[in-house]
Amino acid sequence: MLREIRPAIVLLLALTAITGLAYPLAMTGIAGALFPAQAQGSLIEEDGKVVGSALIGQEFKDDKYFHGRPSATLAPDPNDSTKTVPAPYNAANSGGSNLGPTSKALADRLKEDVDKLKAENPSAPVPVDLVTTSASGLDPNISPEAAQFQVPRVAKARNMSEDQVKQLVTSHTEGRLLGLLGEPRVNVLALNLSLDRAAAK
Repeated sequence: MLREIRPAIVLLLALTAITGLAYPLAMTGIAGALFPAQAQGSLIEEDGKVVGSALIGQEFKDDKYFHGRPSATLAPDPNDSTKTVPAPYNAANSGGSNLGPTSKALADRLKEDVDKLKAENPSAPVPVDLVTTSASGLDPNISPEAAQFQVPRVAKARNMSEDQVKQLVTSHTEGRLLGLLGEPRVNVLALNLSLDRAAAK
């Protein structure tokens, strides 16, 4: 019986060592050598201090900053562990709201957000990504249209000309990957850090 079981045990141990140890370690080493920044989480540093990741959004509420997409991520309520509370861009609990098109709560939130944005910039149509959440709730990017929509508010709050702010948006607009994949986008954290640097000059 041991003769029949032995090859299976040897194969199990060999495949465990290859696929569970050797392959992951080799891929981690190759990724670290070829793409060091991405392998470390695409971290963004400012003055030698990590301030975020280019892959995970952050909440900005101040008028002097560009705002990202709404986030529907949640966290346990510290006062009642059976409930949850909103925790925007909570990477430990990535996910959407799961509210469907017939949801009154979703319709009410959308109406409230659209009305608020229309009051902020009545001369432009509200870009859809400023009122809809992404599937992960962690989207770090907005469309160039969403960034341009916010230019008047940011320029006014920072006492800058709209042209200066528009130039920053344009310089932070990334195109489609290889000219084909994805949509043009603006990383909100990178844009806001550039705004702070421009204001400090």
